[in-house]
Amino acid sequence: MGDLEIRPATVDDVSAIVAMLADDPLGAQRESPDDLTPYVAALERLSADPNQHLVVATHEGRVVGTLQLTVIPGLSRRGATRSIIEAVRVHADERGSGLGTRLIEWAVEESRRQNCQLVQLTSDSSRTDAHRFYERLGFTASRVGFKLPL
Repeated sequence: MGDLEIRPATVDDVSAIVAMLADDPLGAQRESPDDLTPYVAALERLSADPNQHLVVATHEGRVVGTLQLTVIPGLSRRGATRSIIEAVRVHADERGSGLGTRLIEWAVEESRRQNCQLVQLTSDSSRTDAHRFYERLGFTASRVGFKLPL
């Protein structure tokens, strides 16, 4: 994967990103690839916020991966800045190629560049393969997550 590029997502990438988000049992239930309007609006909001980094990985001109990195300044941990990695997806054709590792390495390096003291991520409890992947990259399962749909 020599010509891999990781770059900010553009409106032209939205269809490919949404297709990857929808390409698993969880995403298939919550994503709507047939209507890109809310995704384009979300990209506009993300692009306007300097603490949001929605990126795509391209190989041979094709979008093959994505993730979102959010940088959060904080007061706890002696005023530490942390980052959160979310929505990591690799196109089905590229799984097992090392692309996921490259995406996470990019996010960790960008977090360092942004002077973050901690990188966090969450993964649905049903994604056991993803949990092994993140542990292999040095992440530890250290929290119990909660959510409240609004």
